[in-house]
Order: sequence, then C-alpha cells, then structure tokens
Amino acid sequence: MEEYCPVPFHNIRITDGFWRRRQDVNRGVTLKAVFDRFSETHRFDALNCKRSAEYEPHIFWDSDVAKWIEGAAYLLAEERDDELERLCDGLIDKIVSNQAEDGYFNSYYLAVGPECRFTKRENHELYCAGHLIEAAVAYRNATGKDAFLRSMCRYADLIYDVFYVKNSATFMTPGHEEIELALFRLADATGEEKYAKLALRFLDARGNNVKDANHLYLDGSYDQSHKPLKKQTEAVGHAVRAGYVYSAMADAARRFGDGEYAAACEKLFDNIVNCKMYVTGGIGSTGSGEAFTSDYDLPNKTAYAETCAAIALAYFARRMLLLKPDSRYADTIERVMYNGALSGVSLDGEKFFYSNPLETSLPGAGRAKVFDCSCCPPNILRFIASITEDFYTYSGDVLFVHQFAASEANVCGASVKQETSYPANGEIKLAVKGGFKKAALRIPGWCSSFTLSEPYELIDGYAYAVIPESREITLTLDMPARLVRSHPAVTENEGKAAVMRGPIVYCMEGKDNGSLDDILLCKDGKFEEEYSETLGVPLLKTTGSRGGSPAPLTLIPYFAQANRGADEMKVWIKTT
Repeated sequence: MEEYCPVPFHNIRITDGFWRRRQDVNRGVTLKAVFDRFSETHRFDALNCKRSAEYEPHIFWDSDVAKWIEGAAYLLAEERDDELERLCDGLIDKIVSNQAEDGYFNSYYLAVGPECRFTKRENHELYCAGHLIEAAVAYRNATGKDAFLRSMCRYADLIYDVFYVKNSATFMTPGHEEIELALFRLADATGEEKYAKLALRFLDARGNNVKDANHLYLDGSYDQSHKPLKKQTEAVGHAVRAGYVYSAMADAARRFGDGEYAAACEKLFDNIVNCKMYVTGGIGSTGSGEAFTSDYDLPNKTAYAETCAAIALAYFARRMLLLKPDSRYADTIERVMYNGALSGVSLDGEKFFYSNPLETSLPGAGRAKVFDCSCCPPNILRFIASITEDFYTYSGDVLFVHQFAASEANVCGASVKQETSYPANGEIKLAVKGGFKKAALRIPGWCSSFTLSEPYELIDGYAYAVIPESREITLTLDMPARLVRSHPAVTENEGKAAVMRGPIVYCMEGKDNGSLDDILLCKDGKFEEEYSETLGVPLLKTTGSRGGSPAPLTLIPYFAQANRGADEMKVWIKTT
C-alpha cells in the first residue's frame, strides 16, 4: 500500500501575499484579542480549579484555553517570542500544579464535583482532555519544553487505565468526540502505541456497546452513536463532533491499514460534500443541535454553518489526503480556507462569527469579540497559524502540491519554493531542488482551463510532471468570475446563482447595492475586477437589473462580509 506522508507546517513559511497578511493579523491581533477576552471571562483563572464568587469553571472552558495555547504554540514554532512563551508557561504551570495526584485534570470537575469524574458522558470531559493533549504536543514541538506533555501523558495514562484496562467509567465513549484524534497525535509524539490503541477502542466501541445506552441523546445520532462507525454512510448529528470523529476514523484507516474505516470515511465525505455542504464549505445547516439535517436541506438565512464545523471538515479532508491524493479533498480544504472558516474572523482580527449564514436581513448579523460558548475564536487562531499543514504531502519521489501561496519549504531535505499572487491571480511558479523527481500539482475542480509549462499526466485532479533540473514549473489557472448553481434539490436556490472567482465565494451587501430584495444578476453578465489592496483579491463589478432597469452591482468576498457594520447580505442571488 502506497504511503502518503504529511509535511509539518513548521517546515513551511509563507513569505508574502494573501495568507502572509492573514497570518500577520492572526499573530498581531487575534492572539491577544482572544487572550484578553478569555482573561476577562475567567477562563484562565479557572485553571486554579477553585470556585469563586465571580465565576464557576464551565465544562468546556479547558478546551478554549487549550486551543489558545495550541495556536500560540504554532506561532512560536514559526518565530520564538519571549513574552508569548511566558504567558503560555504561566498557564501551563497552573495546569501542572493543580493536576490531581493520579494525573486527572479538568478544572470543572476538580472545582465542582470531583466525585463525578467519568460519570457524565455528555459533559465534555474527554473532549477537554483531547484539546489539552493536542496543545501539549504542539507546545513541546514548538519550544522543546516537555512539562505540559509529561503532564498530559499522566492524564492519558489515567484515561487508558479507566477506559481500556479497567473499563470502570459509567460510559465507554466520549459524548463529544475529539480525544480520538488527539490520542493518535500523542502516540506519534511519544512513540507510546497504547495511546493509539485507546483511540481505536473509542472508535470501535462507538455505537457498538450497551454501556453508553443510558447516556445517549434521543437515538444516538446526535453524537454519531446510533450505529458502529464502520457502518455509517450518512453524516448526521452535531457537525463539529462529526468532523472530529471522521478525522480520527481516517487516522485509524491510515495507521492500521483498516479498509473498513477507509471505506466508511469515503462514503461520509461524499455525503457531506455532495449533499450537505454549503458553497462556502460550511456544514451543519441547523442551529437546533448545531447539526446536519437531511440531504440538500441548505437554507440560507437560517444557515448555522458554525466556524468550528468548517474547520473540522478541513481537518477531515486533510486526513483523507493522506489516504489518497484526490483533488476533491484539497478542493474542500481550499473552499473552507477562503470562505467558511475565514468568514469566522473579521478583517481586523478581533471580532468573530460563531455561525456563518449565507443571507442576512437588516439589522444584519454582527460580529462579537467573545461568546459564552467561545470555541470558534481560538479554533480560527490555531487553524490560520498552522494553515501550511495543508500545502504538501509526498510519496516516494513525488511531491504533491495541494495549496498555493508564496512560500518556502524544506521537505525531506528538498528545497521547495512557490512564487505566486494566488488567489489574486492564477499563476504559480514552483521550484523544487533535490529529493523529488516529480511534482503533482492540484488542478482545482473550479478551474476549466489551465496551462502547465511541462508535459504532464492528469490523475485524480493532479497534474504529474517531471521536475526540470534548471527551471521552474509554471502552472497558470484561468480564474474568471463565474456563476455557479446549486443542486436542483436545493429548492431555496431555484432560479438563483452564486458568484465565484477562483476559490472565493462572493456576496452582495446593502452598503454597495442598496436593497437586495429586487436585484437580478444577468445570467450572461460580464464582470469587471477591481483589485482591493485591503482584501488582497479583486472586488467584482457587473450590471444587473432592478425593477426592470439596469443597475450597477458590486460584489465582495464572502469572507469580508459584515466588516462595515450590520447590513443586508446575500450569496445566492436571483438571475434573469
């Protein structure tokens, strides 16, 4: 079986362009904005594991803190920062010093109900543990300091003893999945295979045991516990939980060569992207349970499309690429990167969306600096900080190029350089020196015409070309603005179109166009591009109609919506 290997994000540096700007905002603004809000809301104080007159630790606060530390670790891996490291060390000291003697750590249970440990499946206990483990691995990798990792190994050892050896908890699998993929990361980081065995136990037992029966919500589909994971073919339930557990299933398929998990992942992925995903890459269409609904049920105004769910889908697709290099997976990551995830943070980097609807009416949706459930802000922090994780994989003498950005990388000793203004335009120059004989460059599914400077063979959406010794490979993707249509079963979008240019979904806002209710796009209309230095991509101008008369129209990237105050917004627009 051919092995496809990841390239660690810290081996790749974005040097310029769209994502360099976003990463600079992420480091310069978002990092501190989230830290300040978490300080104000006592999430960091809760690590002292005590009740206070001002606050009581919440069941998921540890996960918020952990994702902030993980995001900070990714920034430290790119560039060391003494002050940031000091902040992280202070938080880690709280965790280590308040950890129970047997290794247990959860600020809510240690403060509120230590006697209830491992008795309430729905209370995010193992979910928090998973995020803490991921943060500990990331921090050790970034700084070389291992106190946090050793602390979380003690916790993981306890969880292994309780759930794998003694089976003494009142349930067998976590109510909110996440620890499974974290345990695989921990096994890789430590070489301790028992953590991978525990992750596999959690996966194999899900929907496949009697013990969880007293803890299930309705029929169990809400947290993907309605049937064994290997037999699931339709994405159901809470979308974030689904994305995380599907990610772990793909990890298991790769690690253990498990064809049943691989086949289930393929079916679940197909169901999501073909039947349950918005054009923006958002998933989970209803706020009732933050969940998937039936196939093609994709309303615009009430779209929930949680930021974390889009990120979880990208993590799932990332792992599918390690099973097989198929452009569908990288296309989905790209869709999330530029739309469904990026819309979750404001252009200035300090305000956020929890849900990401595709249409709003006045007074419109406003961005917030913090939420009661504030999982999304630190999630977008860590996602942007480590976005280069999605750029390359390799197998033997073939380097796979999945995403495009001006960047430099070291891949197994080979020097890799991309020169491009993507996604402002579609020209990518790739130079590879040493190590690899072929480059396989993704040809995005949205691209109907391209040129490549070298002879190539197109396989599963990748152009395989021999790497020339003394010159760059130049790939040019045509990216005119275009109208896209929904599947006809999405009845709400009948007679409507969305506008895309390259990977970017565009929308209309009232500030540019007045009332959006009676606007029609011309189905054969031409678009003019007006480059925006602020956005790093063009605005689109066209002529539509309003009330039977021609009307000039301006479209902005969906990720830039709601940055000028509350406003009307539409992605899907009626056409002539």
